Amino acid sequence: MSLQMNAVGLSDVGRKREKNEDSFIVDEKLGLAVVADGMGGHSGGEFASKIAIETVTEVLHKLAIDPDMTLHGKTTLRPHDHGGKLNYAIQEAGRRIFDRACKEPELKGMGTTTVALLVAEGRVYLGNVGDSRGYLLRNGVFRQLTQDHSFVGEQVRAGVISAETAKTHRMRNVITRSVGFQSEVDSDILQKTAKDGDIFLLCSDGLSNMVEDAEMKVILESSPPADACRKLIDIANAHGGDDNITVVLVSFKETNSGKALQDEDMAEETTIEI
Repeated sequence: MSLQMNAVGLSDVGRKREKNEDSFIVDEKLGLAVVADGMGGHSGGEFASKIAIETVTEVLHKLAIDPDMTLHGKTTLRPHDHGGKLNYAIQEAGRRIFDRACKEPELKGMGTTTVALLVAEGRVYLGNVGDSRGYLLRNGVFRQLTQDHSFVGEQVRAGVISAETAKTHRMRNVITRSVGFQSEVDSDILQKTAKDGDIFLLCSDGLSNMVEDAEMKVILESSPPADACRKLIDIANAHGGDDNITVVLVSFKETNSGKALQDEDMAEETTIEI
């Protein structure tokens, strides 16, 4: 048996913003999905988020073709270190955004959140910087996988405020880590084994700040992925649409084609057919 990946995404400007500074990309052939929520004046946020998704895609594509390609600085990557590859791609996006801002003063201070999902050798690698999120619906359980790099996120983890208070906190939009604001950044990388029926949700905070987890779960369980994207955005807008809203859904379904992995360390894993 093998698993087939399906990825769909949708973005909306929301009800309060004049332009959409979110960007996303899905590349099933590469096994990649990315959501980026830009920030910065004079179109800086829009530039930053676009640079992020384009760079992550470009770097991972090049690494897939040439694993021995020359990397920035003294970076080295092992052939099967897919989490390291994802982290490197996000770092490279940060360097390009920072360099662009240094060359164009009107873009100074621009940056972007980034949450990216990469499928490789039967496993799902999730990388994030900022407060765009990654969730997983598996066997009826829906939970957030990523941690927010934000002021309120740190306060919640420290037990200073509740998750409920964080939703309306006056500093809820203060990001403590972003891609491109500084020349170097590390992303959090986590790894999951893909399973039949899994649905991963990547989103900007325009969704997570406006829609409760329980509402997201109901939509994912009751609607096909493409319809679910639209319904989630509609709910966020119905609740106020305070920000740009971007949703990407990556689902996995068991098929009868493909070969099981032979690696002893992954004996219970399944391959991903892309």
